Amino acid sequence: MFKRLQHTLSFKLLPLSAGLMLLSGNLYAALPTAVAPSNAPKAGDWLTLIKGYAKDAGLVIGLVLAVVAFLWIAWITISKFNEARTGRAEWGEVGLTAVVAAGVMIFISYLLTEASKVI
Repeated sequence: MFKRLQHTLSFKLLPLSAGLMLLSGNLYAALPTAVAPSNAPKAGDWLTLIKGYAKDAGLVIGLVLAVVAFLWIAWITISKFNEARTGRAEWGEVGLTAVVAAGVMIFISYLLTEASKVI
């Protein structure tokens, strides 16, 4: 019974799949061209092209991690401020946390700037 059902379905799906294959040529014509990496190589230089895409991907991942780090540092600073406001921490701890957070943010910004200059 399963063989008969499979045989019947294959004859019904054959014209449908052939029609879809004929129509797919028009779909490829509407696709946009790929965007070249920030340091576009000469035509045909595949290794440099892959290297450029890897650099751009690394920069995007670095930016995402930097945003997460900035949000985390801001959260820590705000929570320390809230602790000082309720009396569970000293105000000096808030100041120290803010200074260290500013230093970490400046260091992360420096590393991102240097990473974008490489290559």
